[in-house]
Amino acid sequence: MVIEFFILFTVLFLAVQFLQLQWARKQLPPGPVPLPIIGNLWLLGFALKREVLMKLTTIYGNIYTVWLGRTPLVVLNGYKAVKEGLITYTEETSGRPLTPLFKDLMGEKGVFMTTGHTWKQQKRFVMMTLRNLGVGRKALENQIQEEAHNLLKVFESKKGSAFDPQTAIVHAVANIICSFVFGQRFPEEDAHFNKLLKAIHMVTYVSGSFWGRVYDSFPTIMRTFQRPYQSLFEYNEFMHNLVKDRVQSHKERWKEGNKPQDLIDFYLDLISKSREDPASIFSEDNVLQMIVDLLIGGAETSSTTLYWGLLYLLKNPDVQEKIHHEIDTVLGHSQMITYEDRNRVPYTNAVLHEIVRYSNVTITGPPRKCLKDIVVLGFPIRKGTLMLPNSHSVLYDPECWETPWKFNPGHFLDSEGNFVNNEAYLPFSAGRRACLGEPLARRELFVFFTNLLRSFKYQLPPEVNDVCLEEITGSTRQPLPYKICALPR
Repeated sequence: MVIEFFILFTVLFLAVQFLQLQWARKQLPPGPVPLPIIGNLWLLGFALKREVLMKLTTIYGNIYTVWLGRTPLVVLNGYKAVKEGLITYTEETSGRPLTPLFKDLMGEKGVFMTTGHTWKQQKRFVMMTLRNLGVGRKALENQIQEEAHNLLKVFESKKGSAFDPQTAIVHAVANIICSFVFGQRFPEEDAHFNKLLKAIHMVTYVSGSFWGRVYDSFPTIMRTFQRPYQSLFEYNEFMHNLVKDRVQSHKERWKEGNKPQDLIDFYLDLISKSREDPASIFSEDNVLQMIVDLLIGGAETSSTTLYWGLLYLLKNPDVQEKIHHEIDTVLGHSQMITYEDRNRVPYTNAVLHEIVRYSNVTITGPPRKCLKDIVVLGFPIRKGTLMLPNSHSVLYDPECWETPWKFNPGHFLDSEGNFVNNEAYLPFSAGRRACLGEPLARRELFVFFTNLLRSFKYQLPPEVNDVCLEEITGSTRQPLPYKICALPR
């Protein structure tokens, strides 16, 4: 009798849920039929895979709804839909949903996972500090030049033998954001630095993986059975503790009136100045999480883009030869390469843009939350709805790119070989919530890339016959580990 009652209760519960979902669907753009409890997670493979999202586009059009458990997610596909969602309604779509996993890892603090007044104040502070510490000025460019020089020395030390360049690239790029935040760089052999990089990778990978999607879909269950997430939470705790120790050491030496030397100094100064303001959002909790946000954003994407870039050059040796010719002709072998030089080397600049487009390391990009009712492509989207502006669909939009599925630097060149931008080039997103680190990332990528190409010719190890372009996907898209021979030029 008990078993029969349980079965009857379960059937009724699922039936009610199914009917509720069907009613809710009528208020949203069309999409696949969701099932009780799991929604469309079965169809998505418990991940927002670009291939699946593209297939759904062919069925439902450029705006549709998928269900992550009981939570609807409106997906915008293609340049027109994403532009309307992010630029036409830039303020209305500036919200950030706080997923259960990120809530348990980070809390509603910092700059990445906050919304409204807190986010605006934190964003304004980061942009101000970037300017004060030299983005667009010679000071920061010198810092990038120093790390590029250190990276070249690592490549040179290999003496043409095969090696995996990933670790060296990650160290160089991560040290730029560490210098900006902490006021110091870390030696490559520093154990805490290497564990920090491991923690950044762990958080970035798991949050976008199958396990991250399962946690967000069934948080109550996953919080009870946390075994699969033990390493993630341990690394996350290490990262926060390391940042906390750095902030404490800054507090011990900080004196009001001193000239700030890094982001922590600027934030401590702001905390001191707003101490009497009860409405101030500037606190130690917020600075800790803000630093973690910047470390995650500043260490992973640019280094992964460069890692993909070298792989594409192995696959396209003719492109590498053209870059060498242009750099040798225009920049020579002795002068310091600066970000302003991008205007003198249109082909090299076009190749770098195509690497960013084609690699698309952020895959779909992060979701947004509608703060007001809006209408996109004729479909009403209510306040509070989660929305995914699919950046992959923009960077591969066949209406905007001549050969979207082919690595083609010509996407950024006119008939005379001059560099031209494309309005669908939105790797850093768009609108109010566009990537804060875009100015820094652009400079890093150009200076690192041109220095690496001026100094070395890259080829496969003798025992490797072909380039493998398979990938590892989490929140970012990374190539499988590979080895390369860097031959001095």
